[in-house]
Amino acid sequence: MATWSHRTVTSTRQEWEVPATRPWGACLGDIQSAILAASNAYREAHGLPEDHQLWDDALRLHVTDEAILISFTTEEAAA
Repeated sequence: MATWSHRTVTSTRQEWEVPATRPWGACLGDIQSAILAASNAYREAHGLPEDHQLWDDALRLHVTDEAILISFTTEEAAA
């Protein structure tokens, strides 16, 4: 009898990109707006109520040369 199994998982990463070109960088209002939009999308994707506080690791922020990326990833079993 096999002691292993196989599955295929599909990952979807949603991203919000805030321009942060040199020398000025990104505006705080733009970052806050993108975080709010990402937070709302995270709650919707996970079926959480609007007033549910997000966990510390719910969203990821990544700095590139010209932008700040805010993202989260969801996974589901492939059909």
